[in-house]
Amino acid sequence: MRTISVLLVLFSAFAGAVPALQAQPACSSGREHPRSELLVYPTQEEAATAARTETGTPTDNRYLQNLTEWTLEGDTFGTTFTVPFSWINRQVILHLDSASAAYEVSVNGQRVAVDSDPALPAEFNLTRWAHEGRNTLEIKLKPAAETAPLESWRTDTQPSIGRAWVMTQPTLRIRDVLIRTKLNEANTANAEIGLVIKSEALNPRTSRIHYELLNPAGERITGGTQTITLDMRQEDTIRFLTAIPDTLLWAPEHPVSCTLQLKTQHEGRYVEYIELPVGFREIAVDRTGQMLLNETERQLRACEVSPEISTTEIAALREKGYNTLKLKAGTIRSGLYADCNRMGMLVIAQAPIDTSKSGPSRRKGGNPSNDPRWREHFIERTADSYHTSKRHPSVIAFGLAEDSANGICLYDSYLATKSFAESRPFIYPDGGGEWNNDPLKVDLSGK
Repeated sequence: MRTISVLLVLFSAFAGAVPALQAQPACSSGREHPRSELLVYPTQEEAATAARTETGTPTDNRYLQNLTEWTLEGDTFGTTFTVPFSWINRQVILHLDSASAAYEVSVNGQRVAVDSDPALPAEFNLTRWAHEGRNTLEIKLKPAAETAPLESWRTDTQPSIGRAWVMTQPTLRIRDVLIRTKLNEANTANAEIGLVIKSEALNPRTSRIHYELLNPAGERITGGTQTITLDMRQEDTIRFLTAIPDTLLWAPEHPVSCTLQLKTQHEGRYVEYIELPVGFREIAVDRTGQMLLNETERQLRACEVSPEISTTEIAALREKGYNTLKLKAGTIRSGLYADCNRMGMLVIAQAPIDTSKSGPSRRKGGNPSNDPRWREHFIERTADSYHTSKRHPSVIAFGLAEDSANGICLYDSYLATKSFAESRPFIYPDGGGEWNNDPLKVDLSGK
């Protein structure tokens, strides 16, 4: 660790004193901690039967409104949404898939948050700024130059935004779902599901969380309830374990999907219903970089692809003998991870960082990867990429950046990711063999 510290100090000094950036990291009040997509419904029936369009957009319901009618004036997208009486004393959350540039979110003329990581989905808590009835929402794109050094993949300068909706969750709510699997002897595995529970209340609040896990045939594997009390704006995780047979383990040749049903009960009333497909599998990498999936060695025959690759193109790659997609930096197509879960295609998720247009120099004025002004942006983007993709069984590794030289920003983002207690590797193969790259054998030559 002494060597790592010395390297960080040396490269900090080498970058030199520089003026502050105009761009702000996305971590600001109003922006939620990133998570995989989570949709909330007012009844169990709606959660179980919720239909989706071909584009993957959720259907409107009493707890969710899609935002599809936007105006564009200059660099600002505008629309309206309605907060019904039934949303009072609940949280109002905006989901935005992506944007063509960093952006500000404003509600009723008041700034809510800034997002400087526009390639990945983000959520914003609008509760403080929204009111019952009609509300105005604005997404103001910031100058593209602010984050352009990190986004060498961008070629289209036209303003755009991705899917968007507003939804409501209770004051004490399910914020995220975590999945871990550990194989046992006797052809079974321990499946651990963690439910991250968050309270926005200003005083202690108690609710009961109900969970039920179903196999692909709809039969109950396990279920139960846990009561949780959280103090003012506290967050905690409740966990449950169950043994599952190895026939329910997810693998490329057997992409099994179970169903997790959740509901939150407060003062006798059910206040949210969530239903998720979940996959269980164990990932490990040995010292040589060999990937082990469910304790079986896997040769990763990978193809480097655009993160907007279509379902048809994924199927064609499988026919050619590829079993892994190594995503390039960019905006992730909505539904991509779900497609790979269903089709049994392995994925190396990629943080939206590509600084190749800045060249390889680590000197002052060179590549942002060794410029400490960009440190928080690198850390934030790698964390966002991890948290928005971690729940998917198809995701077997995480890329820190693409073609971005190396330096203090990538050193620190690697160290930050190691705090996630994750068995999957964090890789940066373009780092010239330096230490911020977990070993992973990947064949990019094809079949």
